[in-house]
Amino acid sequence: MKIELKTSIEQLKLQPAQVLVLGFAILIMLGATLLNLPIASLNGKSIGFIDALFTSASAVCVTGLSVVNTAAHWTLFGKIVILVLIQIGGLGFMTMATLVALLLGKKITLKERLIMQEELNQFTMQGLVKLTKYVLLSTFLIEFIGAIFLSFTFVPYYGDTVKGIWFSVFHSISAFCNAGFDLTGNSMMEFVGDPIVNIVMGVLVIIGGLGYSVYINITNRVLHKRDRKQFSLHAKMVLVITGALLLLGFVTIFIFEYNNPNTLGNLSFVDKVFAASFQSMAPRTAGFNSVDMASITNASTFIIIVLMFIGGSPGSTAGGIKTTTVGALIYAMISVIQGKTDVEAFKKRLPNVIVY
Repeated sequence: MKIELKTSIEQLKLQPAQVLVLGFAILIMLGATLLNLPIASLNGKSIGFIDALFTSASAVCVTGLSVVNTAAHWTLFGKIVILVLIQIGGLGFMTMATLVALLLGKKITLKERLIMQEELNQFTMQGLVKLTKYVLLSTFLIEFIGAIFLSFTFVPYYGDTVKGIWFSVFHSISAFCNAGFDLTGNSMMEFVGDPIVNIVMGVLVIIGGLGYSVYINITNRVLHKRDRKQFSLHAKMVLVITGALLLLGFVTIFIFEYNNPNTLGNLSFVDKVFAASFQSMAPRTAGFNSVDMASITNASTFIIIVLMFIGGSPGSTAGGIKTTTVGALIYAMISVIQGKTDVEAFKKRLPNVIVY
């Protein structure tokens, strides 16, 4: 029976992209099944498969949308399931599968490398396993450091070491994976003026949205003290567009909400800066908020929609059409206006295939 089943699966001859879609679908269904169990809900009753499916899909696809209050509805079991789904969804199920294979000492096959290439948005298979190891190590290290810093606020705030550490770990992973799920019940509104939460959560969101190839480039050029001017075109594009979007979001939200009594109006100047900065960083698919989103002005809503539409960068935990897509379009328009036949960015030519 096992041989026949294995033969049937192999006969499907799925392409790497199809394997990824199927894998995520199976992961979402598994998560929905677990969240549908009575032990996942505090009231001891099943939430219903549709709501469980929605929550599972939201966690795996790191959107942060939820039909119930995450803090008030789910048990510790349910919250752990959601956290695991967020981590796998943020990293990619193939990356996690590779981790298991490496721990078991198994070799990565050619077909698995092709799927990894598709998932990590790479053009070649060269160094894929090494890249995956880097992705796993850097992710867990960044999330660990983030949790340590967040514990300086959460532990004293809740007056419980275990609860504070649990909240720190959950929100560090949720922020880095740009997931937006929270255990406070009201996102980060309780910490609107807290420098640690605002800075650490914001930095985790930004780092998660940069992409692993950018980390590698920065590590090679900065930490290894190589020629710091030799950042790749991709890294330059990501960093410049990301910086521009953060500045645009901060300035516009700060101006539009400055006198709004329901958002920034009643805050001190320093807290207004923190709140505007956080709302500039969070919409890029992270889903957190430190002010009442229902009370923001229409102008701020439009800016946030633009930020959400663009999202993060290729190979990152964030969604959207990606910063490099916007960058390529902007430089293409500039080249057309200047009457150039080729699209140039940072004194380098962008191949037409990338622009197309």
